Amino acid sequence: MIKFRGVEYNCSMELTLDIIGGKWKSLIIWHLAEKTMRFNELKRSMPHITQKMLTQQLRSLEKDGLINRVVYNQVPPKVEYSLTSYGKDLLPILSVLCSWGVKYAGEVECIKNS
Repeated sequence: MIKFRGVEYNCSMELTLDIIGGKWKSLIIWHLAEKTMRFNELKRSMPHITQKMLTQQLRSLEKDGLINRVVYNQVPPKVEYSLTSYGKDLLPILSVLCSWGVKYAGEVECIKNS
């Protein structure tokens, strides 16, 4: 049993998936691997995410310590997002997941066409 932020998890995988699971969080981390990005850059890189969902996911990733949010005091406001060291630690794992997906898609397509 693992307790994190007042929530009890039955196993570490449950905790991990709560932190980075879902459709968008891993994609956001993946996009931030290349460079620091502003909100609209992230939005353009994921055209199917809504503004509200992107905002929610960024807040959650920031709260969990995976991304940095830097607000510049200027007009118009400028906010940049980047990975923390914890976020960067996920990149090898996400890379393996990406490779697995490509392999899986290729094999399933071969089976389907047989």
